[in-house]
Amino acid sequence: MIDKPHDYCGIFGIYDHEDAALLSYYGLHALQHRGQESAGIVTTYFDEKKDRHTMPMHKGFGLVLSVYDDPKIIKNELKGRSAIGHNRYSTSGSSKNPANIQPFRVHYRNGNLAIGHNGNLSNARTLRERFRDEGVLFQSTSDTELILHLISHSREENQMDQIMDALSQIEGAYCLVILTDDKLIAVRDPNGFRPLALGKIDGSYTVASETCAFDIIGAEYIRDVEPGEVLIIDRETSKEQKPKSLRLEPKSGTKSSQCIFEYVYFSRPDSKIFGEMVDKIRRNLGKQLAKEHPLDEVVKSKAEDRRPIVISVPDSSNTAAIGYAHENQKFGFDCKYDIGLIRNHYVGRTFISPGQKSREQKVRTKFNTVKGVIEGRPVIIVDDSIVRGTTSRYLVDMIRDANPLEIHFLVSSPPITHPCFYGMDFPSPEELIANKFDRDVEAIAREIGVDSLRYLSAEGLVEAVKEANESELDYCTACFTGNYPVPVDFGIEKEENEIV
Repeated sequence: MIDKPHDYCGIFGIYDHEDAALLSYYGLHALQHRGQESAGIVTTYFDEKKDRHTMPMHKGFGLVLSVYDDPKIIKNELKGRSAIGHNRYSTSGSSKNPANIQPFRVHYRNGNLAIGHNGNLSNARTLRERFRDEGVLFQSTSDTELILHLISHSREENQMDQIMDALSQIEGAYCLVILTDDKLIAVRDPNGFRPLALGKIDGSYTVASETCAFDIIGAEYIRDVEPGEVLIIDRETSKEQKPKSLRLEPKSGTKSSQCIFEYVYFSRPDSKIFGEMVDKIRRNLGKQLAKEHPLDEVVKSKAEDRRPIVISVPDSSNTAAIGYAHENQKFGFDCKYDIGLIRNHYVGRTFISPGQKSREQKVRTKFNTVKGVIEGRPVIIVDDSIVRGTTSRYLVDMIRDANPLEIHFLVSSPPITHPCFYGMDFPSPEELIANKFDRDVEAIAREIGVDSLRYLSAEGLVEAVKEANESELDYCTACFTGNYPVPVDFGIEKEENEIV
Protein backbone atom coordinates (compact mmCIF):
# COMPACT_ATOMS: atom_id res chain seq x y z
CA MET A 1 0.00 0.00 0.00
CA ILE A 2 1.30 3.45 -0.92
CA ASP A 3 2.21 5.42 2.19
CA LYS A 4 -0.29 8.26 2.07
CA PRO A 5 -3.16 9.49 4.23
CA HIS A 6 -6.30 7.72 3.08
CA ASP A 7 -9.22 9.47 1.45
CA TYR A 8 -12.43 10.13 3.29
CA CYS A 9 -15.45 9.13 1.21
CA GLY A 10 -17.24 10.43 -1.86
CA ILE A 11 -20.95 11.28 -1.91
CA PHE A 12 -23.32 12.07 -4.74
CA GLY A 13 -27.03 12.88 -4.99
CA ILE A 14 -29.52 13.80 -7.70
CA TYR A 15 -33.20 14.73 -7.58
CA ASP A 16 -35.89 14.16 -10.22
CA HIS A 17 -33.96 12.93 -13.25
CA GLU A 18 -34.98 10.03 -15.47
CA ASP A 19 -31.44 8.61 -15.37
CA ALA A 20 -30.86 9.12 -11.63
CA ALA A 21 -29.16 5.75 -11.03
CA LEU A 22 -26.99 5.97 -14.16
CA LEU A 23 -25.82 9.51 -13.36
CA SER A 24 -25.06 8.42 -9.78
CA TYR A 25 -22.97 5.56 -11.17
CA TYR A 26 -20.91 7.95 -13.31
CA GLY A 27 -20.66 10.45 -10.46
CA LEU A 28 -19.27 7.78 -8.12
CA HIS A 29 -16.88 6.67 -10.85
CA ALA A 30 -15.43 10.20 -10.95
CA LEU A 31 -15.18 10.21 -7.15
CA GLN A 32 -13.48 6.81 -6.98
CA HIS A 33 -10.27 8.38 -5.63
CA ARG A 34 -12.08 9.29 -2.41
CA GLY A 35 -12.79 5.68 -1.46
CA GLN A 36 -12.11 2.28 -2.96
CA GLU A 37 -13.39 -0.15 -0.33
CA SER A 38 -17.05 -0.19 -1.29
CA ALA A 39 -19.74 1.60 -3.29
CA GLY A 40 -23.50 1.90 -3.04
CA ILE A 41 -26.51 3.57 -4.67
CA VAL A 42 -30.05 3.98 -3.30
CA THR A 43 -32.97 5.24 -5.40
CA THR A 44 -36.58 6.03 -4.57
CA TYR A 45 -39.88 5.70 -6.44
CA PHE A 46 -43.60 5.15 -5.82
CA ASP A 47 -44.51 1.49 -6.39
CA GLU A 48 -48.00 1.50 -7.93
CA LYS A 49 -48.57 -2.22 -7.24
CA LYS A 50 -47.70 -1.93 -3.56
CA ASP A 51 -49.25 1.56 -3.28
CA ARG A 52 -46.27 2.91 -1.36
CA HIS A 53 -42.84 4.47 -1.78
CA THR A 54 -39.91 2.09 -1.96
CA MET A 55 -36.12 2.46 -1.98
CA PRO A 56 -34.17 -0.05 -4.07
CA MET A 57 -30.53 -0.39 -3.09
CA HIS A 58 -27.45 -2.06 -4.50
CA LYS A 59 -24.07 -1.91 -2.80
CA GLY A 60 -20.99 -4.03 -2.29
CA PHE A 61 -17.28 -4.24 -1.64
CA GLY A 62 -14.89 -3.05 -4.32
CA LEU A 63 -14.64 -0.39 -6.99
CA VAL A 64 -17.66 1.15 -8.70
CA LEU A 65 -16.94 -0.75 -11.92
CA SER A 66 -17.03 -4.11 -10.14
CA VAL A 67 -20.01 -3.40 -7.87
CA TYR A 68 -22.10 -2.39 -10.90
CA ASP A 69 -20.65 -4.79 -13.45
CA ASP A 70 -24.10 -5.87 -14.69
CA PRO A 71 -26.01 -3.14 -16.64
CA LYS A 72 -29.29 -4.65 -15.42
CA ILE A 73 -28.55 -3.35 -11.93
CA ILE A 74 -28.77 0.25 -13.14
CA LYS A 75 -31.48 -0.31 -15.74
CA ASN A 76 -33.89 -2.64 -13.94
CA GLU A 77 -33.06 -2.79 -10.25
CA LEU A 78 -32.37 0.82 -9.28
CA LYS A 79 -35.66 2.39 -10.36
CA GLY A 80 -36.63 5.97 -9.58
CA ARG A 81 -35.91 9.57 -10.50
CA SER A 82 -33.92 10.44 -7.37
CA ALA A 83 -30.82 8.77 -5.94
CA ILE A 84 -27.84 9.05 -3.61
CA GLY A 85 -24.50 7.27 -3.91
CA HIS A 86 -21.45 6.67 -1.75
CA ASN A 87 -17.83 5.54 -2.17
CA ARG A 88 -16.26 4.42 1.07
CA TYR A 89 -12.91 4.54 2.69
CA SER A 90 -13.52 3.64 6.31
CA THR A 91 -12.46 6.14 8.96
CA SER A 92 -14.98 4.84 11.50
CA GLY A 93 -16.01 1.19 11.61
CA SER A 94 -14.29 -1.82 10.08
CA SER A 95 -13.69 -1.91 6.33
CA LYS A 96 -14.44 -5.66 6.33
CA ASN A 97 -17.91 -5.43 7.89
CA PRO A 98 -20.59 -5.50 5.13
CA ALA A 99 -23.02 -3.74 7.48
CA ASN A 100 -20.83 -0.63 7.22
CA ILE A 101 -21.23 -0.24 3.45
CA GLN A 102 -23.15 2.96 2.67
CA PRO A 103 -25.63 4.40 1.92
CA PHE A 104 -27.64 3.20 4.91
CA ARG A 105 -31.35 2.69 4.30
CA VAL A 106 -34.10 2.41 6.93
CA HIS A 107 -37.88 2.53 7.24
CA TYR A 108 -39.31 4.36 10.25
CA ARG A 109 -42.54 6.06 11.33
CA ASN A 110 -42.21 8.89 8.81
CA GLY A 111 -41.34 6.74 5.80
CA ASN A 112 -38.13 5.63 4.11
CA LEU A 113 -34.79 7.26 4.71
CA ALA A 114 -31.32 6.73 3.23
CA ILE A 115 -28.08 8.48 4.13
CA GLY A 116 -24.51 8.78 2.85
CA HIS A 117 -21.80 10.40 4.98
CA ASN A 118 -18.36 11.83 4.27
CA GLY A 119 -16.34 12.60 7.40
CA ASN A 120 -16.23 11.71 11.09
CA LEU A 121 -18.40 12.64 14.07
CA SER A 122 -16.10 13.84 16.83
CA ASN A 123 -18.74 13.13 19.52
CA ALA A 124 -19.54 9.63 18.21
CA ARG A 125 -18.42 7.84 21.37
CA THR A 126 -20.66 9.96 23.61
CA LEU A 127 -23.67 9.43 21.33
CA ARG A 128 -23.10 5.69 21.02
CA GLU A 129 -22.80 5.25 24.79
CA ARG A 130 -26.04 7.18 25.26
CA PHE A 131 -27.93 5.00 22.82
CA ARG A 132 -26.39 1.84 24.25
CA ASP A 133 -27.64 2.82 27.71
CA GLU A 134 -31.10 3.32 26.20
CA GLY A 135 -31.08 -0.22 24.82
CA VAL A 136 -30.66 0.68 21.16
CA LEU A 137 -29.52 -2.19 18.92
CA PHE A 138 -26.87 -1.26 16.35
CA GLN A 139 -26.74 -2.75 12.86
CA SER A 140 -23.28 -1.36 12.04
CA THR A 141 -20.22 0.05 13.76
CA SER A 142 -20.12 3.22 11.64
CA ASP A 143 -20.80 6.60 13.25
CA THR A 144 -23.21 7.35 10.38
CA GLU A 145 -25.80 5.03 11.92
CA LEU A 146 -25.93 7.33 14.95
CA ILE A 147 -27.49 10.06 12.77
CA LEU A 148 -30.32 7.71 11.78
CA HIS A 149 -30.98 6.87 15.43
CA LEU A 150 -31.05 10.56 16.32
CA ILE A 151 -33.65 11.16 13.59
CA SER A 152 -35.84 8.22 14.58
CA HIS A 153 -35.67 9.09 18.29
CA SER A 154 -36.52 12.74 17.77
CA ARG A 155 -39.73 13.90 19.45
CA GLU A 156 -40.49 16.27 16.60
CA GLU A 157 -43.44 15.30 14.38
CA ASN A 158 -42.38 16.75 11.03
CA GLN A 159 -39.64 14.79 9.23
CA MET A 160 -37.57 17.85 8.36
CA ASP A 161 -37.76 18.99 12.01
CA GLN A 162 -36.58 15.53 13.08
CA ILE A 163 -33.59 15.79 10.75
CA MET A 164 -32.70 19.26 12.00
CA ASP A 165 -33.05 18.04 15.59
CA ALA A 166 -30.59 15.24 14.86
CA LEU A 167 -28.13 17.53 13.11
CA SER A 168 -28.11 19.89 16.07
CA GLN A 169 -26.73 17.06 18.24
CA ILE A 170 -23.80 15.93 16.13
CA GLU A 171 -20.32 17.46 16.07
CA GLY A 172 -17.25 17.11 13.90
CA ALA A 173 -16.71 16.86 10.18
CA TYR A 174 -19.54 15.77 7.96
CA CYS A 175 -21.12 16.20 4.60
CA LEU A 176 -24.35 14.28 4.17
CA VAL A 177 -26.71 13.31 1.39
CA ILE A 178 -30.09 12.24 2.75
CA LEU A 179 -32.78 10.74 0.56
CA THR A 180 -36.41 10.63 1.71
CA ASP A 181 -39.52 9.56 -0.17
CA ASP A 182 -39.90 13.05 -1.60
CA LYS A 183 -36.71 15.01 -0.92
CA LEU A 184 -32.96 15.14 -1.46
CA ILE A 185 -31.22 16.86 1.44
CA ALA A 186 -27.56 17.95 1.34
CA VAL A 187 -25.77 18.97 4.54
CA ARG A 188 -22.38 20.50 5.24
CA ASP A 189 -21.17 20.82 8.84
CA PRO A 190 -21.06 24.33 10.39
CA ASN A 191 -17.26 24.42 10.27
CA GLY A 192 -17.18 23.38 6.61
CA PHE A 193 -14.51 20.69 7.00
CA ARG A 194 -15.55 18.75 3.89
CA PRO A 195 -16.24 20.04 0.36
CA LEU A 196 -19.74 19.74 -1.13
CA ALA A 197 -20.95 21.32 -4.36
CA LEU A 198 -24.35 22.00 -5.94
CA GLY A 199 -24.90 21.47 -9.65
CA LYS A 200 -27.63 21.20 -12.25
CA ILE A 201 -28.29 18.95 -15.23
CA ASP A 202 -31.36 18.97 -17.51
CA GLY A 203 -33.18 21.12 -14.96
CA SER A 204 -32.45 18.66 -12.13
CA TYR A 205 -30.33 19.50 -9.10
CA THR A 206 -27.35 17.38 -8.11
CA VAL A 207 -24.79 17.48 -5.28
CA ALA A 208 -21.32 15.93 -5.06
CA SER A 209 -18.15 15.95 -2.97
CA GLU A 210 -16.18 17.36 -5.91
CA THR A 211 -17.10 19.06 -9.18
CA CYS A 212 -15.30 16.39 -11.24
CA ALA A 213 -18.48 14.35 -10.64
CA PHE A 214 -20.44 17.10 -12.47
CA ASP A 215 -18.00 17.15 -15.38
CA ILE A 216 -18.40 13.47 -16.16
CA ILE A 217 -22.20 13.78 -16.49
CA GLY A 218 -22.23 17.23 -18.11
CA ALA A 219 -23.77 19.02 -15.14
CA GLU A 220 -23.26 22.72 -14.49
CA TYR A 221 -21.57 23.79 -11.26
CA ILE A 222 -23.73 26.35 -9.48
CA ARG A 223 -22.01 26.96 -6.14
CA ASP A 224 -20.67 25.30 -3.02
CA VAL A 225 -23.02 24.20 -0.29
CA GLU A 226 -22.04 26.66 2.44
CA PRO A 227 -20.73 25.69 5.89
CA GLY A 228 -23.70 24.92 8.13
CA GLU A 229 -26.15 24.86 5.21
CA VAL A 230 -28.93 22.29 4.98
CA LEU A 231 -30.12 22.28 1.37
CA ILE A 232 -33.60 20.88 0.70
CA ILE A 233 -34.39 19.84 -2.87
CA ASP A 234 -37.98 18.75 -3.57
CA ARG A 235 -40.84 19.29 -6.04
CA GLU A 236 -41.24 22.86 -4.91
CA THR A 237 -37.56 23.41 -5.70
CA SER A 238 -38.09 22.07 -9.21
CA LYS A 239 -40.97 24.51 -9.77
CA GLU A 240 -39.29 27.58 -8.29
CA GLN A 241 -35.77 26.60 -9.48
CA LYS A 242 -34.31 27.44 -6.09
CA PRO A 243 -33.49 24.97 -3.30
CA LYS A 244 -34.66 25.78 0.20
CA SER A 245 -31.91 26.45 2.70
CA LEU A 246 -31.76 26.04 6.49
CA ARG A 247 -28.82 26.78 8.77
CA LEU A 248 -26.83 25.03 11.47
CA GLU A 249 -24.88 27.24 13.82
CA PRO A 250 -21.27 26.39 14.72
CA LYS A 251 -20.45 25.53 18.31
CA SER A 252 -19.48 28.55 20.37
CA GLY A 253 -15.86 29.51 20.00
CA THR A 254 -15.39 27.68 16.69
CA LYS A 255 -15.18 29.08 13.19
CA SER A 256 -14.89 27.84 9.62
CA SER A 257 -12.16 25.21 9.30
CA GLN A 258 -12.03 23.74 5.82
CA CYS A 259 -9.63 20.79 5.55
CA ILE A 260 -6.49 22.16 3.93
CA PHE A 261 -5.34 18.64 3.09
CA GLU A 262 -8.09 18.46 0.47
CA TYR A 263 -6.05 20.97 -1.51
CA VAL A 264 -2.70 19.34 -0.69
CA TYR A 265 -3.56 15.77 -1.63
CA PHE A 266 -7.10 14.37 -1.55
CA SER A 267 -9.14 16.14 -4.19
CA ARG A 268 -8.62 15.74 -7.92
CA PRO A 269 -6.75 18.66 -9.55
CA ASP A 270 -9.60 19.13 -12.05
CA SER A 271 -12.12 19.68 -9.23
CA LYS A 272 -13.28 22.96 -7.76
CA ILE A 273 -13.58 22.76 -3.98
CA PHE A 274 -13.98 25.45 -1.35
CA GLY A 275 -14.64 27.86 -4.22
CA GLU A 276 -11.39 27.37 -6.17
CA MET A 277 -9.75 24.90 -8.57
CA VAL A 278 -7.44 22.42 -6.86
CA ASP A 279 -4.91 22.68 -9.70
CA LYS A 280 -4.54 26.43 -9.14
CA ILE A 281 -3.93 25.95 -5.41
CA ARG A 282 -1.36 23.20 -5.91
CA ARG A 283 0.59 25.27 -8.42
CA ASN A 284 0.69 28.03 -5.83
CA LEU A 285 1.94 25.58 -3.21
CA GLY A 286 4.80 24.78 -5.59
CA LYS A 287 5.51 28.48 -6.06
CA GLN A 288 5.57 29.03 -2.30
CA LEU A 289 7.91 26.06 -1.96
CA ALA A 290 10.26 27.77 -4.45
CA LYS A 291 10.14 31.00 -2.46
CA GLU A 292 11.04 29.21 0.76
CA HIS A 293 13.53 26.80 -0.82
CA PRO A 294 14.92 28.25 -4.08
CA LEU A 295 16.90 26.01 -6.36
CA ASP A 296 20.28 27.61 -5.73
CA GLU A 297 19.98 26.76 -2.02
CA VAL A 298 18.97 23.17 -2.78
CA VAL A 299 21.27 21.93 -5.53
CA LYS A 300 24.99 21.64 -4.76
CA SER A 301 26.30 20.97 -8.29
CA LYS A 302 26.67 24.09 -10.46
CA ALA A 303 27.81 22.47 -13.74
CA GLU A 304 25.97 24.06 -16.68
CA ASP A 305 25.73 20.79 -18.62
CA ARG A 306 23.98 19.13 -15.69
CA ARG A 307 20.71 21.01 -15.63
CA PRO A 308 18.63 20.16 -12.53
CA ILE A 309 15.48 18.12 -13.16
CA VAL A 310 12.31 18.66 -11.13
CA ILE A 311 10.10 15.56 -11.02
CA SER A 312 6.84 14.77 -9.24
CA VAL A 313 5.56 11.66 -7.51
CA PRO A 314 2.52 11.13 -9.73
CA ASP A 315 -0.23 12.03 -9.69
CA SER A 316 -1.17 14.24 -6.74
CA SER A 317 2.08 16.28 -6.72
CA ASN A 318 2.27 16.90 -10.48
CA THR A 319 1.02 20.48 -10.42
CA ALA A 320 2.98 21.44 -7.29
CA ALA A 321 6.15 20.28 -9.06
CA ILE A 322 5.23 22.34 -12.13
CA GLY A 323 4.67 25.38 -9.90
CA TYR A 324 8.04 24.86 -8.20
CA ALA A 325 9.91 24.58 -11.53
CA HIS A 326 8.18 27.57 -13.12
CA GLU A 327 8.77 29.83 -10.13
CA ASN A 328 12.46 28.95 -10.07
CA GLN A 329 12.68 29.72 -13.79
CA LYS A 330 11.15 33.13 -13.06
CA PHE A 331 13.89 33.63 -10.46
CA GLY A 332 16.43 32.95 -13.22
CA PHE A 333 17.45 29.47 -12.08
CA ASP A 334 17.98 27.01 -14.92
CA CYS A 335 15.90 23.91 -14.25
CA LYS A 336 13.37 21.77 -16.07
CA TYR A 337 10.21 19.97 -15.04
CA ASP A 338 10.29 16.49 -16.50
CA ILE A 339 8.65 13.10 -16.10
CA GLY A 340 11.06 10.95 -14.12
CA LEU A 341 8.54 8.58 -12.56
CA ILE A 342 5.81 6.69 -14.38
CA ARG A 343 2.81 5.44 -12.44
CA ASN A 344 0.97 2.26 -13.39
CA HIS A 345 -2.75 3.02 -13.02
CA TYR A 346 -3.84 -0.58 -13.52
CA VAL A 347 -2.43 -2.15 -10.38
CA GLY A 348 -4.49 -4.81 -8.67
CA ARG A 349 -3.55 -6.90 -5.66
CA THR A 350 -0.02 -8.19 -5.37
CA PHE A 351 -0.03 -11.81 -4.18
CA ILE A 352 3.32 -12.02 -2.47
CA SER A 353 4.50 -12.80 1.04
CA PRO A 354 4.40 -10.06 3.69
CA GLY A 355 7.46 -8.20 4.89
CA GLN A 356 9.90 -5.58 3.63
CA LYS A 357 10.32 -7.17 0.18
CA SER A 358 6.54 -7.23 -0.18
CA ARG A 359 6.22 -3.52 0.58
CA GLU A 360 9.06 -2.66 -1.78
CA GLN A 361 7.50 -4.77 -4.54
CA LYS A 362 4.20 -2.93 -4.15
CA VAL A 363 5.96 0.37 -4.75
CA ARG A 364 7.79 -1.03 -7.78
CA THR A 365 4.48 -2.35 -9.10
CA LYS A 366 3.02 1.15 -8.94
CA PHE A 367 6.04 3.21 -10.06
CA ASN A 368 8.99 2.96 -12.41
CA THR A 369 11.77 5.40 -13.29
CA VAL A 370 12.59 7.00 -16.64
CA LYS A 371 16.35 6.45 -16.46
CA GLY A 372 17.24 8.67 -19.43
CA VAL A 373 15.71 11.67 -17.68
CA ILE A 374 17.39 11.07 -14.33
CA GLU A 375 20.86 9.77 -15.12
CA GLY A 376 23.75 12.14 -14.42
CA ARG A 377 21.58 15.06 -13.26
CA PRO A 378 20.63 16.70 -9.96
CA VAL A 379 17.09 15.50 -9.26
CA ILE A 380 14.56 17.43 -7.18
CA ILE A 381 11.63 15.23 -6.18
CA VAL A 382 8.48 17.17 -5.27
CA ASP A 383 5.87 15.26 -3.28
CA ASP A 384 2.75 16.46 -1.46
CA SER A 385 3.40 14.74 1.88
CA ILE A 386 5.43 12.16 3.79
CA VAL A 387 3.62 9.97 6.31
CA ARG A 388 5.64 6.97 7.51
CA GLY A 389 8.37 7.52 4.94
CA THR A 390 8.41 3.92 3.71
CA THR A 391 7.23 4.67 0.17
CA SER A 392 9.57 7.66 -0.05
CA ARG A 393 12.54 5.44 0.86
CA TYR A 394 11.67 2.86 -1.82
CA LEU A 395 11.16 5.57 -4.45
CA VAL A 396 14.50 7.15 -3.61
CA ASP A 397 16.22 3.74 -3.86
CA MET A 398 14.69 3.28 -7.33
CA ILE A 399 15.86 6.72 -8.43
CA ARG A 400 19.38 6.03 -7.07
CA ASP A 401 19.51 2.99 -9.34
CA ALA A 402 19.11 5.39 -12.30
CA ASN A 403 22.41 7.10 -11.33
CA PRO A 404 21.40 10.72 -10.61
CA LEU A 405 24.04 13.22 -9.56
CA GLU A 406 22.11 14.31 -6.45
CA ILE A 407 18.65 13.67 -4.99
CA HIS A 408 16.76 16.35 -3.08
CA PHE A 409 13.26 15.84 -1.68
CA LEU A 410 10.85 18.77 -1.36
CA VAL A 411 7.42 18.47 0.25
CA SER A 412 4.57 20.88 -0.59
CA SER A 413 3.16 20.64 2.94
CA PRO A 414 4.57 20.79 6.47
CA PRO A 415 5.58 17.68 8.47
CA ILE A 416 2.53 15.66 9.57
CA THR A 417 2.75 15.43 13.36
CA HIS A 418 -0.78 14.88 14.70
CA PRO A 419 -3.68 12.50 14.04
CA CYS A 420 -6.85 13.67 12.31
CA PHE A 421 -10.18 13.19 14.08
CA TYR A 422 -12.28 14.68 11.28
CA GLY A 423 -12.30 11.87 8.74
CA MET A 424 -8.73 11.52 7.55
CA ASP A 425 -7.14 8.13 8.30
CA PHE A 426 -3.56 8.58 9.51
CA PRO A 427 -1.28 6.12 11.29
CA SER A 428 -0.80 6.51 15.04
CA PRO A 429 1.34 9.54 16.00
CA GLU A 430 4.37 7.42 16.92
CA GLU A 431 4.39 5.89 13.40
CA LEU A 432 4.61 9.28 11.69
CA ILE A 433 8.17 9.77 10.48
CA ALA A 434 8.27 13.39 11.68
CA ASN A 435 7.58 12.23 15.25
CA LYS A 436 9.73 9.12 14.98
CA PHE A 437 12.76 11.36 14.41
CA ASP A 438 11.61 14.14 16.75
CA ARG A 439 11.02 16.47 13.76
CA ASP A 440 14.73 16.44 12.90
CA VAL A 441 14.63 17.10 9.14
CA GLU A 442 18.23 16.02 8.58
CA ALA A 443 17.58 12.72 10.35
CA ILE A 444 14.47 12.14 8.23
CA ALA A 445 16.52 12.91 5.11
CA ARG A 446 19.06 10.25 6.11
CA GLU A 447 16.26 7.76 6.76
CA ILE A 448 14.73 8.14 3.30
CA GLY A 449 18.15 8.29 1.66
CA VAL A 450 18.24 11.76 0.09
CA ASP A 451 20.94 14.43 0.01
CA SER A 452 18.53 16.96 1.50
CA LEU A 453 14.90 17.27 2.59
CA ARG A 454 12.82 20.43 2.79
CA TYR A 455 9.20 21.02 3.81
CA LEU A 456 6.81 23.87 3.12
CA SER A 457 6.19 25.79 6.34
CA ALA A 458 2.75 25.73 8.00
CA GLU A 459 2.55 29.51 7.59
CA GLY A 460 3.56 29.24 3.94
CA LEU A 461 0.93 26.58 3.29
CA VAL A 462 -1.91 28.73 4.60
CA GLU A 463 -0.53 31.83 2.91
CA ALA A 464 -0.27 30.08 -0.47
CA VAL A 465 -3.82 28.69 -0.23
CA LYS A 466 -5.33 32.02 0.79
CA GLU A 467 -3.38 33.88 -1.88
CA ALA A 468 -4.83 31.63 -4.58
CA ASN A 469 -8.32 31.49 -3.04
CA GLU A 470 -9.44 34.85 -1.70
CA SER A 471 -12.06 33.60 0.72
CA GLU A 472 -13.11 34.73 4.17
CA LEU A 473 -13.25 31.11 5.36
CA ASP A 474 -10.38 29.61 7.38
CA TYR A 475 -8.72 26.21 7.19
CA CYS A 476 -8.05 23.29 9.50
CA THR A 477 -4.33 22.54 9.84
CA ALA A 478 -4.60 20.21 12.87
CA CYS A 479 -2.54 17.39 11.32
CA PHE A 480 0.40 19.82 10.98
CA THR A 481 -0.08 22.01 14.04
CA GLY A 482 -2.17 20.08 16.59
CA ASN A 483 -4.66 22.96 16.71
CA TYR A 484 -8.02 21.14 16.69
CA PRO A 485 -10.84 23.54 15.79
CA VAL A 486 -13.63 21.32 17.16
CA PRO A 487 -13.36 19.30 20.42
CA VAL A 488 -13.05 15.54 19.93
CA ASP A 489 -13.36 12.36 21.95
CA PHE A 490 -9.63 11.68 21.90
CA GLY A 491 -8.47 8.09 21.72
CA ILE A 492 -11.42 6.61 19.80
CA GLU A 493 -10.30 3.66 17.70
CA LYS A 494 -11.48 3.01 14.16
CA GLU A 495 -12.67 -0.53 14.96
CA GLU A 496 -13.40 -0.20 18.67
CA ASN A 497 -17.09 -1.16 18.25
CA GLU A 498 -16.48 -4.36 16.28
CA ILE A 499 -17.69 -7.55 17.98
CA VAL A 500 -14.74 -9.60 16.70
